[in-house]
Amino acid sequence: MEQRPYLSVIIPAFNEAHRIERSLHDVTRYLERQPFSSEVIVVDDGSRDATAALVHAFAETWRSERVSVRLLRNERNFGKGYSVRRGFLNARGEIVLFTDADLSTPIAEAERLLRILEL
Repeated sequence: MEQRPYLSVIIPAFNEAHRIERSLHDVTRYLERQPFSSEVIVVDDGSRDATAALVHAFAETWRSERVSVRLLRNERNFGKGYSVRRGFLNARGEIVLFTDADLSTPIAEAERLLRILEL
C-alpha cells in the first residue's frame, strides 16, 4: 500500500498468542469492508510466547489492497504505554487509534469515533 492510509489501528500485545490471530482476523475483516485504506500495527511488547511469530505469519499471508498489517517488536517488555506510543510514532494514518488485543472495545466502535472526528 503506497498511499497514506486514512486510518491506523495500533494493537499493543504482550503474551497474546491465545487470541491474537482471532483479533487480527476480526480487525482486518472489519477494515476490509470500509471505504478507506487502513493499516494495522501490532506492537509486540517482548512477549515470551508465540505472539510475534503468529502476527508475523498473519502479516506475511494477509493480502489486501486497502488494509496492511505490520509487526513492531520491542526487545523486552516496556509496558503498554510505551507500546502504544511506539505504535503511534510509526503510524502513517491520518487518524490513529488503538485497541487492546482482546478487543474489549469491539473494532466496530471505531465507526462512531470516526463520525465524531469528521465533524
